[in-house]
Amino acid sequence: MATNEIPQEYYIFFIIIGLFELVLKGIALWQAAKRGEKGWYISILVFNTVGLLPLIYILFFSKKDVNKS
Repeated sequence: MATNEIPQEYYIFFIIIGLFELVLKGIALWQAAKRGEKGWYISILVFNTVGLLPLIYILFFSKKDVNKS
């Protein structure tokens, strides 16, 4: 193996992380758009956080009741 070759296991790891990010980002963007939360929508869309920001939104902020004062 040459010094600048990347092992195949790394490619699989990056593909899995990429798919994880894509799914979480899609769910979070859908929920933010449905609830009219433009700030969250733009933040999730712009920042690449390997799924952390979408996961935080989905778990902690998207479950709040919209009708609460």
